[in-house]
Amino acid sequence: MERADMTDFGTDEAVEDDERATIKPVVAVVGRPNVGKSTLVNRIIRRQAAVVQDVPGVTRDRVSYDANWNGREFVLVDTGGWVSDAQGLAAQIAEQAELAIEAADAVLFVVDATVGTVDEDEAVVRILRKSRKPVVLAANKVDDQRTEAEAAAMWNLGLGQPWAVSALHGRGTGDLLDAVLEALPEAPKESFDVELGGPHRVALVGKPNVGKSSLLNKLAGQQRSVVDNVAGTTVDPVDELVEVDGKVYRFIDTAGIRRRVKEASGHEYYASLRTHRAIERAECCVVLIEASEPVTEQDLRILSMVEDAGRALVVAFNKWDLTDEERRYYLDREIERELYGFAWAAKVNISAQTGRGVHRLGPAIEQALEGWETRVPTGKLNAFLGRLVASHPHPVRGGKQPRILFGTQAQNRPPTFVLFTSGKLDDGYLRFVERRLREEFDFTGTPVHVEMRAREKRKNR
Repeated sequence: MERADMTDFGTDEAVEDDERATIKPVVAVVGRPNVGKSTLVNRIIRRQAAVVQDVPGVTRDRVSYDANWNGREFVLVDTGGWVSDAQGLAAQIAEQAELAIEAADAVLFVVDATVGTVDEDEAVVRILRKSRKPVVLAANKVDDQRTEAEAAAMWNLGLGQPWAVSALHGRGTGDLLDAVLEALPEAPKESFDVELGGPHRVALVGKPNVGKSSLLNKLAGQQRSVVDNVAGTTVDPVDELVEVDGKVYRFIDTAGIRRRVKEASGHEYYASLRTHRAIERAECCVVLIEASEPVTEQDLRILSMVEDAGRALVVAFNKWDLTDEERRYYLDREIERELYGFAWAAKVNISAQTGRGVHRLGPAIEQALEGWETRVPTGKLNAFLGRLVASHPHPVRGGKQPRILFGTQAQNRPPTFVLFTSGKLDDGYLRFVERRLREEFDFTGTPVHVEMRAREKRKNR
């Protein structure tokens, strides 16, 4: 009997929690452009994770999400639309889809039942037959019984039963997922030791066309993200496990943040929101700034977003190979003038295109994360504060001199300190304390928050 609702679904964060003891089977979702692949992915994981818009070509990279059906966990890989005679950017998108098929245990092939079989569908079928992977055929956009006959016509593709579904309304998706589970191999029983918490999550952020995807590809050593000179190629955040200097990180390549979210429309708007979410999801953010161009207000706004989110920060000045001595002189002046508020950030000069300086990124990320996770023992902190107050007491204000009585670190990630005082401290003095905390405990690459709790005055009775 057909299941029309999706109430039994369970979902996980998009390939974020790798603390599983077994390897999950992988299902690649493929098909020509605009047949509803991303809508079906969202239906299966029961949330708006994949970017969807009623125009072809919105999904460009292969993006993974964890899914669960009837207690069985698997990984769902959404891909860009496959076009047989693709050129340029479209060809790279098609290549990503073919790579997803190659890496998958089973394939969910989505067709548009309302259009019928077209040449592009036949071309995908040829690719699928060569792959020898189990294929489940989803005839999408069957919103009512009247269009079920159109779905039945998809038998002519030679892939077995076409499962009539409506990704938009959820119709038939339960039976479809039962068929997907039957096509999947059983997950292996052996377990693997996984570092508690999994690899550190590092988001690559910056304005459009600054080189984020190129850097991810350089680090991964393969064409992992679609790269093109057209700004805004990346739409969905893309996760990739990459080993840098012997340590594994989960890199998140994100869509470029435009000047104002309200200036973006359609899928660009939602992609920008997902970039904000990627920053929140990350532990460290690598903000790419174009070294060959003046630092912009947009760059500063992105840096502020990372600081406000309380994430570790590395500033990577990309396209260093395009700078000359004059540009480097002016860049130094811009860093002193424009990035003064982010002097605490770790900084590297790189070229994602040539690979120059990319090896410095690993140590910078490690330094930033180490500072971000640092916890200072209370005794050590108060010994430092005692020396600081003795050598640099707070100025006298109105005949009174507030003092720091003691302090404690309320949390790390990022380091947050609470100072208990005899009165209100000047903002300038708080900034001085923060600066000295950085110098003493090496908080390079992380925001440091210093809060004040002034002792209340006793009321005369």
